[in-house]
Amino acid sequence: MSKPITFVTGNAKKLEELISILGPNFPRTIVSKKVDLPELQGEIDEIAVIKCKEAAKHVDGPVLIEDTSLCFNALEGLPGPYIKWFLEKLKPEGLYRLLSGWEDKSAQAICTFAYCENSSAEPQIFKGITEGDIVEPRGPRDFGWDPVFQPKGFDLTYAQLPKPQKNSISHRYRALALLQKHFESQQC
Repeated sequence: MSKPITFVTGNAKKLEELISILGPNFPRTIVSKKVDLPELQGEIDEIAVIKCKEAAKHVDGPVLIEDTSLCFNALEGLPGPYIKWFLEKLKPEGLYRLLSGWEDKSAQAICTFAYCENSSAEPQIFKGITEGDIVEPRGPRDFGWDPVFQPKGFDLTYAQLPKPQKNSISHRYRALALLQKHFESQQC
């Protein structure tokens, strides 16, 4: 029997979404653990790989980390992987105001999962991208920048969408679909 995968996060909402998206048929058990990992600078994939390797040093077994980015096209991809800090300082209103001088309000929500079976394994990357626009904040403010991100083809922000609907189109869903496909292929 395989060891459980430790999802390294202190964010209960991320864990809740992950479990909801993967569903009951995911072939491995997921547990979570809060580990203080360094906040890194760099490119999205590079950050995910380094964080995964660092997490694997703290966890005796399979580990999964997530790194989320919100990339404004008008700002050449910023705030990108630094969205946590931008959101903390500016709140959703400030994120929206960042683009006040730009016609282009388009953005990409990017979720990158990195997985490795142990501390000596090379991390595997699973990336999901959802295109959308940055809009004035609408909806509940209980999950990060969801109130300002309106996915393409929708009139509602992530925050306004019913959770099952958001979980069927989100950047996290797309990344986890790749992760799930990977684990299903391992069982063949």
